Amino acid sequence: MSAPNSAFVQTCRGQAAPYTPVWFMRQAGRYMAEYREVRKHHSLLEICRKPPLAAEVTITAAEILGVDAAIIFADLLLPLEVMGIPFRFAAGEGPVIAHPLRSAKDVARVRTDGAGDLAYVAESVALVARHFGERLPVIGFCGAPFTLASYMIEGGGSRHYIETKKMMYTQPRAWDELMKKLVAVLAAYSAEQVRAGADVFQVFDSWAGCLGVEDYQQYVLPRTTELIQALKRTGAPVIYFGTDTAALLPSMKQTGADVIGMDWRIPLDRGWQSLNYEGGVQGNLDPVLLFAGWNEVRAGAERILEQAGGRPGHIFNLGHGILPGTPVENVKELAQFVHERSAKTAAAH
Repeated sequence: MSAPNSAFVQTCRGQAAPYTPVWFMRQAGRYMAEYREVRKHHSLLEICRKPPLAAEVTITAAEILGVDAAIIFADLLLPLEVMGIPFRFAAGEGPVIAHPLRSAKDVARVRTDGAGDLAYVAESVALVARHFGERLPVIGFCGAPFTLASYMIEGGGSRHYIETKKMMYTQPRAWDELMKKLVAVLAAYSAEQVRAGADVFQVFDSWAGCLGVEDYQQYVLPRTTELIQALKRTGAPVIYFGTDTAALLPSMKQTGADVIGMDWRIPLDRGWQSLNYEGGVQGNLDPVLLFAGWNEVRAGAERILEQAGGRPGHIFNLGHGILPGTPVENVKELAQFVHERSAKTAAAH
């Protein structure tokens, strides 16, 4: 660990901090001129696979924004390649997998011996950790088993997750086998990032919101819990985040994650209350609000800080990633405002 005493790591552990730490999902992205400049010369996957480049875009974004953590620049889908499932990015439609998994035979061919081939991500983490030292903690991350499984089965993004749910319901053994294989690869991949210097780890379950509570508990919770428990054994606190998961928050907490991330669809206080205020929470400003004037942005941030009520354990973030076209000034001012306003609250307590 490079910055174990930072406000961000303290907050992840549920300890009181002098102010509310803030970072943003997708803080290195196309809304930033510096990142667009790098993208003129390199594809997204090239940046991921070249540690000096991945470290550079990670560091630049964190320093420009004045946030409390640097999240490593990588892509959720990188583990698919080493599992024998190649993918490409198609203009305008996101990732495309040419041969999606549909049967037990397909699942049997999925490999679990290649996690070491993702060592370049850990190298990027090490470079960022070395750059910041104790000044700023580094967040490692991976996709959650359900979200990666649904990409593998659907062949890309989806609205209804028909093929994914079909496998869950009609081929439960193949489904569980796939989840088991994902946990094996993701646990190894994640532990490597922590060993390289990641202070905190975030698991992204981007698509879990398509599930009802019972299906989540039956088909997703057991294996996700295995992954999160494996991660916790590294000593790094774990943040578990999904979109459209208001109904799933108490179930997500059963994984043992230290912090539960929320999107903007549920007020922060209601979400935290549904967890009995146990552990930390992260969130949850609507990323589209950053396109509004500063007064609207400030009012939204104030509301979230009021809902958090100065309790230890709140990390300020958006309810999803920063969108292309977002005014950078608003993002910088937001980070500064959260620091100043929450420091006053902390001093008053």
